Amino acid sequence: MKIDARSISVTLSGRSIVNGASLSLQSGELVGLIGPNGAGKSTLLKTILGLRHRTSGEVLLDGASFLEKPPQERARHVAFLPQERHVEWSLPAREIIMLGRYPHRARFGGPTADDRLAVVRALDAVDGHAIAERPVNILSGGERTRILLARALAVEAPLLLADEPIAALDPWHQLHVMEILRERARAGAGILVVIHDLALAARFMDRLVLMHEGAIAADGPPAEVLTPDLLGRIYRIEALAGHNAGESYLLPWSRRRERSSNDR
Repeated sequence: MKIDARSISVTLSGRSIVNGASLSLQSGELVGLIGPNGAGKSTLLKTILGLRHRTSGEVLLDGASFLEKPPQERARHVAFLPQERHVEWSLPAREIIMLGRYPHRARFGGPTADDRLAVVRALDAVDGHAIAERPVNILSGGERTRILLARALAVEAPLLLADEPIAALDPWHQLHVMEILRERARAGAGILVVIHDLALAARFMDRLVLMHEGAIAADGPPAEVLTPDLLGRIYRIEALAGHNAGESYLLPWSRRRERSSNDR
């Protein structure tokens, strides 16, 4: 399965947020959507899902208009983990995860055996059984993030879009989530992740899409996107790169000093 966002532009309050951005995601790949704060990443993600109004452009799922499909059908094909993690309900975490099965429900139907098994698999994936019966609104930020990820995983959709899924997590759980996403991609899912951690992006992603000022600045394997030139021009940083245990790594190291008029 493949989703294509073509020439997407979004204007909010008279300001261009996304400007002619195009990207694709297909089954079996883990793609990172990266860029500085304010680059338009979350807006592009929400626009692909139909949660923002496009100024122009189109979104296709296997060549057909994605946004013209009924909402429940769209939700079966593409799961979403939003950036917002606030939950008011005092429902047990297991019931929050069960909400991810809603796209598969018959009208007025209750949870099926398949739904319950999907929830168990999602809890397995995020190491969440110990907190499954606790009210989600009293969980820590990191625990809540894991439960909301489990809700997205429980959909078992062919494609998953996740907005900063490792925010608020400690390093152990950051690595765990990235391993989960990589395993899902290796099992055949297509996963698009908004991510700020360039070290984890460089290590885990098959492909990176770099946004800058609302446009796509680069799209390709991590080594071709996280170059000294692009890191310097767009992120204004310098990084250390190397290899460990057969894998490449990149470590943001220092800010580039802005040149003043006195330096010229």
